[in-house]
Amino acid sequence: MVAQQVGHFPPRPVPQVAGGQEAADRRLTGVRVAVCNFREPAQSVAGGAEEYAWQVGRHLLAQGASVHFLTGREPGQAGRERRDGIELRRMGNRYLVYPLVALWLLLRRRRFDVVIDCMNGIPFFAPLVVSRRTTVICLVHHVHDRQFHAFFPRALARLGCFIEGPVARLLYRRRTTVTVSESSRAELRERLGWLAPIEVIPNGGPAVRPVATPVGGAAVEGDPVVAYLGRLVGHKRVERVVDLVPELRDNRPGLHVHVVGRGPEYEPLARRVHEFRERGGAGRVTLHGFLAEAEKNAVLSAARLAVTASEFEGWGLTVIEAAALGVPTVAYDVAGLRDSVREGVTGWLVREGESLAEVVDRALEELSDPVRRAEVQRACRSWAAEFSWGRTGARMTGLITAELEQKGHVRPLAFRLAAGESHTP
Repeated sequence: MVAQQVGHFPPRPVPQVAGGQEAADRRLTGVRVAVCNFREPAQSVAGGAEEYAWQVGRHLLAQGASVHFLTGREPGQAGRERRDGIELRRMGNRYLVYPLVALWLLLRRRRFDVVIDCMNGIPFFAPLVVSRRTTVICLVHHVHDRQFHAFFPRALARLGCFIEGPVARLLYRRRTTVTVSESSRAELRERLGWLAPIEVIPNGGPAVRPVATPVGGAAVEGDPVVAYLGRLVGHKRVERVVDLVPELRDNRPGLHVHVVGRGPEYEPLARRVHEFRERGGAGRVTLHGFLAEAEKNAVLSAARLAVTASEFEGWGLTVIEAAALGVPTVAYDVAGLRDSVREGVTGWLVREGESLAEVVDRALEELSDPVRRAEVQRACRSWAAEFSWGRTGARMTGLITAELEQKGHVRPLAFRLAAGESHTP
């Protein structure tokens, strides 16, 4: 499951541990956790932030915690659902989710030991509505200030920046903050003046294998093949990837761009592709929309290069997914992506003064050498192997355990009995 696999979220087994020493090893037995996130992975434009929050929730559950996932609600979704052992509570649209989640927590302010408050530009204000004894961890993937100004009217953008900056900086100053990359930590300090201690807990990585299964009964077209994997939303700038077709038509007449993902930008992209074809331009673009895992991996495996054109990222989950298949990525030299792409080793970064097309063309030229391509493929797979959701969850578990111990959290009776400790009524 990755960013573009929206709406395809089959139940996944949760590790079961029972009795004796095994139960004692479940470090969070009896701990009650609430994860507050803007979306959940089954929603239409869910992405890497949702996958991170959900995978962390699953790991905490496997460590013995009870987990509630508080999030927004899309039309047609139930308000309440149990999935993977996690209690889902959906409430409100993209604007109402914040006050409704805060109210829900306020009415249950003493029920939770830990709240993971995921700040997607706007926080859930958990420190104001839960008990003082409740551990609140603020999770920030990247700074949104430029994103506010890129996609909202000036007044609304200024309000968003004010909440993300001065308001959140003071509200969470005594709460540990988690972010996913060193460059995001630097931006929190430098651009927001963040006061709280910051821990870096990177994203995990998918366990994927190359798949040679043709897509739709036909081979993946193009020589070379360039792939985009992810959500089709405005800030991902997928149109820049599509525009590689006309921009490189002279140097790469066989270039074929394959776009895998879904989202609100699908129709505008489809119109753009139709215009290219109307003009009779060389090269082609295929918009696959959502693909099942095997078909998606077949497209990625056939690609010479993956391209992401986003300028706002905290990490690059799809970069690591492509790398796991031996496919390098071209991305902009921005916070997050410069952490997930190792320049000249597992991909190439578009620096200031360079165009995306120039760097893609240079990368394709370099990869045309079979020896160099094999070297890059090996480096990609080695790099991707360093990331797993198990490691991400283990580090979050360690942080939560330390926070609870610091507050003198008493282990629940069920935990003590499972560990074989005596109990006097």
